[in-house]
Amino acid sequence: MPQPTRVDVAAQPDELLDPPGRGSIRFRTLISAPATNTSDIVFGVAMLAPGETFALHSHPQPEVYFGLEGTEEVMIDGVPHRLGPGIALYIPGGAVHGVPVAKGHLKWAFTFAADSLADIQYSYPHETSDD
Repeated sequence: MPQPTRVDVAAQPDELLDPPGRGSIRFRTLISAPATNTSDIVFGVAMLAPGETFALHSHPQPEVYFGLEGTEEVMIDGVPHRLGPGIALYIPGGAVHGVPVAKGHLKWAFTFAADSLADIQYSYPHETSDD
């Protein structure tokens, strides 16, 4: 049964995407089963430095980004949306989104309605082939 859970972001290691062609984004997963005794929600913090990337991708679950530091354009279905401190972006399930190249430092919180980050099935358009 899920329990109240406290997680310190500073105590979590940076995670990277695999393979690297999916971006140089760093993130820290804070709430995600089975690492935490939680269910129904995934929560974390993502970070980009200038010149780093988060490849365009989609997943069936909707997602929310909440800006913490820096300002940057997040592409959602080909349309730029400014993310900055205090700004929330709702990203519908199936929408293709990402940050092709960060111009400055950016930090944001992300959340999904899922038990675990492992439940999120990512699709990267640049990896698909018509062959």
